[in-house]
Formats: sequence, structure tokens, C-alpha cells
Amino acid sequence: MPEMLRAIFQALIRCVRSRRELVLENLALRQQLAALAARQPRPRLAVHDRLFWVILRRFWSNWRRVLVIVHPETVVRWHRAGFKLYWKWISRAHARAGRKPTPKALRELIFRMVVENNTWGAPRIHGELKMLGYEISERSVLRWMRKAPRNAEPARRWAAFLSNHREAIAAMDFFTVPTVTFGVLYGFFVIAHERRRILHFNVTRQPTSAWVVQQLREAFPYDSAPRYLIFDRGASFNDDVVDTIKSFGIQPKRTSFQSPWQNGIAERFVGNCRRDLLGHVLVVNKRHLKRLMKAYISYYHEDRTHLGLGKETPAGRKAEENPAPDCRVVSIPRLGGLHHRYRRAA
Repeated sequence: MPEMLRAIFQALIRCVRSRRELVLENLALRQQLAALAARQPRPRLAVHDRLFWVILRRFWSNWRRVLVIVHPETVVRWHRAGFKLYWKWISRAHARAGRKPTPKALRELIFRMVVENNTWGAPRIHGELKMLGYEISERSVLRWMRKAPRNAEPARRWAAFLSNHREAIAAMDFFTVPTVTFGVLYGFFVIAHERRRILHFNVTRQPTSAWVVQQLREAFPYDSAPRYLIFDRGASFNDDVVDTIKSFGIQPKRTSFQSPWQNGIAERFVGNCRRDLLGHVLVVNKRHLKRLMKAYISYYHEDRTHLGLGKETPAGRKAEENPAPDCRVVSIPRLGGLHHRYRRAA
């Protein structure tokens, strides 16, 4: 660095010299540099030497004409390397701004408090955390409360209720069936939970409450009504339908909003019906749909095995015993050949 300062000082002195002296001095310096380059082709330059040529390149357009110790491309490379170091320095990692992330242990504690205290809001949970020495804002507590996992206890209680009372539970529901020439039809069914038997089925274009009341009268004749009847919050299941259900001595059980899992037996039947039959046929009209569903319900009761019944059928199909290794098995088509029932030949 002192050599660089000395060179700048000498350049200022030369500014006041005559032009003849400057030309002769430059000639002498160039001759010495040429001799030096011939003796040592690759001289070693310090950092301040490189910085000098980078700055000179910016302020003097004829710098290439007097450069002899290195190639001009080398100076350009020094310039680019300097820019790279500059941007690397200003882009270095800074301290993270904003709020601190909530630790995982604290998040799990908030979730635990939400599950164990159903009536607590964000202020109560925030106060309890404050008493425990945690530093967190009430808004952060509310934000994590909204992300808390759903409490599975109500679902377990509902599943236990369905399992313990399946002999006394039935369910009803609608499902839509598009047709080729008749618009959309509505299939109505009532299913018993104990053996998954379809107690009643019918089809309509307008599912009114009066029509539903008549179907319930046909589904539960002669004091055969179950103790509980599960149904959703459809518009057809209004107060008139509920009053009719109570008049039969049945306790109505509406499912919660957007909770089809609470009527899982009925939803499973609809899914099976679509996968086994309706997804493979084109329904023409109301009469056609009734005929198809009559055949499907017969197949559903007599032939189709169910995982929920231990792979038995709702009608109690008897399993054959001690089959011979070489016995012949015949297939009996069901639903026009969509499905088959198998038995040993006589």
C-alpha cells in the first residue's frame, strides 16, 4: 500500500513537469517493463496492485494501451471477482426478524389443553401458560388452537353407541340416480344395523315429507319399528317426519352437520350400490331403476358377503363344508352377469 501512495504522489508531481520530460520518462519505464516481462513472464501482483488497475480501468479508457505485465482480460476478471465479493458481503445472512417460532413442546401442550378442557378459550389457555412461565401472546395461542387436532372422543362414543345398540338401530337416507330420459330420480331406503338388511326401498322424483311419512309406514308395519332411527339433516326430513317417527315409538337421531360418517351403515350401502350396480348401467326410467334395485337388494341379502358381518351375508348364507379337492364349482350369474354366486355342483 505505501508503494501505491508513492506512485500517486509521483503522478501528481509529474503533472507539473513538461511534456518532453514525461514522454522520455514513460519511454524509459516501458523499456524496463519490457525487459522485466521478458525475464519473468508471470509477475506476482498484490491485492492493492489489482485494485489499482481495477480503479484505473473505470476512469481511463486507454488503460489497455499501456498494460504490459498482465493481459487485459485478467483485469476484467479481477473486476468481476470484486463485484462477486461485494454482493456476497451484502447478501450475508442477517439475524432473523419477526416473532420467534413456537417450540414444538409448547404447541403440543396447547393441543393437550384444548382436548382436556372443551370449554376453555384462548384467554384461559393463555393465562394457564403464563402461570407456567411460557412467554407467548394470546393471538399465537388462538392461532394454534385453531390447528389443534380434532378430538376423537365423541367419535369413539358414537361408535360405541352404534355397536352396543345395533339390534335396535335402523337408518334411512336418499341417494340420487341420473337417468337417460327421466331426469334425476331419488332412491329412498331404510336399513337395519344388526344384519345390514334393507327393510324398505322405493323411488320417487319429488322426495317430499309426506312421501317419506308414507314410506316409513310401509317400512315399519305391525309394531316392528326399531328403537332408534338415524337420518341426516336433509330438507325432506322435516318436523312432520320427526313427529311421525316419534309416533311409532322410535327415538330420532339426527346426524351432525357435514358428518356423513355418523350414518356410516347407510353411506356404505349407497357406496356399494354405486360400485356394484349403478356405475355399470344406464338407468332409463323409474320402472327400470326399481327392477334393477330389486335384483340388487336380493343379491345384497342372499349372495354378497360383508366384512362387517364376518364375511357372511345379511340373510345368513350357509357355508358348504368339507369340499372335495376335485369337486366342480359352478357360477350363477347375478345382476345380468355383473356378479356371480358360486356353489359346488351336485
